[in-house]
Formats: sequence, structure tokens, C-alpha cells
Amino acid sequence: MEGLAKIIGSNKGLSAVIAKEVGDHLSGKRFLILSLLIIVICLGSLYVAASTIRSSVGRDQLDFVFLRLYTSSGSSMPFSFISFIAFLGPLIGLTLGFDAINGERDRRTLSRVLAQPIYRDALINGKFIAGVMVVFFMIFGLGFLVAGLGIILTGVPPTFDELCRLLAYLTLSVIYISFWLALAILFSLLFRQTSTSALAGIAVWLFLAFFATLLAGMIADGIFPVSDNSNVDQVLANDKVKKTLSRLSPTFLYEEAVVTIMNPSVRTLGPILLSQAVGAIQGTLSFTQSLLLIWPQLVGLIGATLICFALAYINFMKQEIRA
Repeated sequence: MEGLAKIIGSNKGLSAVIAKEVGDHLSGKRFLILSLLIIVICLGSLYVAASTIRSSVGRDQLDFVFLRLYTSSGSSMPFSFISFIAFLGPLIGLTLGFDAINGERDRRTLSRVLAQPIYRDALINGKFIAGVMVVFFMIFGLGFLVAGLGIILTGVPPTFDELCRLLAYLTLSVIYISFWLALAILFSLLFRQTSTSALAGIAVWLFLAFFATLLAGMIADGIFPVSDNSNVDQVLANDKVKKTLSRLSPTFLYEEAVVTIMNPSVRTLGPILLSQAVGAIQGTLSFTQSLLLIWPQLVGLIGATLICFALAYINFMKQEIRA
């Protein structure tokens, strides 16, 4: 925190840009509407999960009850808390960044802002940092709200391992949404119209959420066709190509990481042969082991976010700003 404070203090105008952008985001009507929508849906999923847990306690001995508040669903609401965040989280990032720069151009305020004692890099850095801060406050606030209400509804406090997994999950969500924020800022630089940048972000979101995995499966089937007569090597090769192509998508990386960190029973992210399963001891992974398992996914999400923001930064520094 001290290092971040020194960086902000040494960059002229950065703190002023961050304060202004955070205030604009929190007071904006579109952010308020989207936040209320996500809060209502997530609280609804919490109520369904708590009801499912309480009805199952008498029949089964449940493990990791606290984590089930985020992963359980019911017949009335077939989506869990983590499913809603994975689906609606990108909308938060896109909403915060789709008009970050071209919106300033439309209002003819960009040249006025840069005419002040504010460096150009302070403006783009401040917009991104402010967006990440808003995402952090929202995701962690919502996560702890669900945790507190879940403890009241179920009466089961979290263990230390469950609390670590929750913090890791919330951090993953912030990084994932920050990727969409960086992508939205990049589109706001590449397209002059705010509507075009918003549509471009939504198009990428829909493609990665619904069609990227299907396309990866089609390519894998084309390279290594699988049928009823296929041997083990062909099936493994098909799965390897599909997983490799799917992991080019940050959405797939996030889903893999979340499933692993929020479900301690997940012990591998690849196929398991029968010869490998024979004699294996049943059990769950510790938090550190699960973290090591998703380390490549975490690095991939951070790398994708930094690449998108770096492209936006370079593009903005090279653009000509006219009054």
C-alpha cells in the first residue's frame, strides 16, 4: 500500500483523476442500476442456497457448508452465486470502461482535462485504477454481505480454509472483471462512438461466454475425430487440443480457477484414466494445493489484463489530442 501511495503521489494529477473517476462511477445511474440488479440476483441465489443447505443437513453430512452458500443452486433458481458473477461480472467492467476516452471526446472535455497540470499517462492510469478500485469495493462488499447473511441463515461459521478460499475467489473475480475493464478502455480508444465500443465489448463477451468453447471443440474434433471406435490416445489428444484452445479465453480460465478454488474435491483439471483412479485415496485438497493447481490460470488472467491495458496505454499515448 505504501508503494502504491508513493506511485500515486509521484505521478502528477493521478490522485485527482482517481478521486474524480471513483466519484463519477459511484454516483452514475447506470452503475447503480447494474449494481442493484446484481445484488438482488445474488441475494436470491443466497436464499436458495441457504434453503437447500438447511434441507439437506438432516439427510446428509455436508462438507464445506460455508462454500456451498456460493456454489449451491435450487430448482427455483438454477444458478449459483458464482455462476451469476461469472455471467454478469463482465458487464460491470464493460459498463465502467466503454466510454472512458471516447465519452470525454464526445463531451469535448478531454483536451480541457489535459490542459490542466495532469500528465497524459496520469489520465489513462487513473481511469483504470479507479475502475479497479470500484470493482474491488463492489465484489468484496457483495461477497462479505453474502457471507454475513449466510452465517445468519445457516448458523455455520467458515473455517480458516474456507475463508482463504473465499478471499481467493473474490480476488480472482476482481482480476477477471478488471480484464473486461481494460478491454473496454481499449475499445473506447479504438472506436470514436461510445455505442460502437459498447457493442464491440458485448460482442466479445458473448463470443467468449458461449461460442469460444464450442469453436474449440469443433477444431479439436476436426483435427482428432472421436467416435465409438476411438482409442484412448485419440480421446486424450482431442481433449488436449480442446482444453488448449479453450484456455486462450479468459472466461474459460476464470471458470476453471473458480471451480477448483471453491470446490476442494476437484483434484485435477484434466482427464483421469481408470488406471490412475485405481488405488487413489479419496479426499480433498488443501487451500495451498488448490492454489498451486490454478496458478497457471491466475497468471493467464493477470497477463491478459495487463496486455489489454498496455495496448490501451500505448494507443492513448500515441493519439493526437486536439481542442
